[in-house]
Amino acid sequence: MANQDEIHVFLQDFHVKMNIWGIVVRDDRGKNAQTLLDLEITKDFRNKVLKSLVVEDYAEGPLPEKLYGGADMWVFGKQVKGKEIYIKITMGIAGAQVICISFHIAEHPINYPCR
Repeated sequence: MANQDEIHVFLQDFHVKMNIWGIVVRDDRGKNAQTLLDLEITKDFRNKVLKSLVVEDYAEGPLPEKLYGGADMWVFGKQVKGKEIYIKITMGIAGAQVICISFHIAEHPINYPCR
């Protein structure tokens, strides 16, 4: 588990890189796309949620990642329209977009160690 300073640095770097390079979201995963429909939110609104992540939203990580360039994955949770959203993100590869692997309604309660 990361400490609050490490989480803060990750989020700061993630937000800067997202603002510069943009984001790739795995909308090909059914539950990610379905969450947008279920909550009646746009992709832009989802991006605002990702940009609003703070240390207190941290759930776990960094976790090893093998499919998207090997940058560690971080898990966060956020309340959106009364639903708890499970969010898994990674920095991706250098010189390219950050990646949102998961953005869906949580199937189980999320533990927030920094709250």
